[in-house]
Amino acid sequence: MSIVQNKKAFHDYFIEEKHEAGAVLEGWEVKAIRAGRAHLKEAYVIIRNGELFLIGCHISPLLAASTHIHPDPVRTRKLLLHAEEIKRLIGKVERAGYTLVPLDMHYKSGKIKLEIGLAKGKKQHDKRESEKQKEWERDKQRLMRAK
Repeated sequence: MSIVQNKKAFHDYFIEEKHEAGAVLEGWEVKAIRAGRAHLKEAYVIIRNGELFLIGCHISPLLAASTHIHPDPVRTRKLLLHAEEIKRLIGKVERAGYTLVPLDMHYKSGKIKLEIGLAKGKKQHDKRESEKQKEWERDKQRLMRAK
């Protein structure tokens, strides 16, 4: 079940591979995410010291959050993957010019997971071409329904 999606990532990048990662979250963040207060639009994934980190993901704290905690809505969050997956992703990002973008935040067996994509940037003409393709698919569906 999806919580929040990053639709802008599909517009700006060609997604080559998808990987599911866990995220190290605090209690107030989990409550806020369950309340639907997370945004992935400007988020991205970086590699630091052989680990993956999510930067720019905005999680708005609830007003009823604990009084002794001062929440930081855009703090850096560590992502959890198997070591082999991390090594393979690091190799592709450093050598082949790929980037890692968050695509989707969802529940899996009660836990919050993040789907990250290994992506290559689109040029402006690629974006226009994919937009034309989407419009053509919509028009085809309309024509099929009209018959």
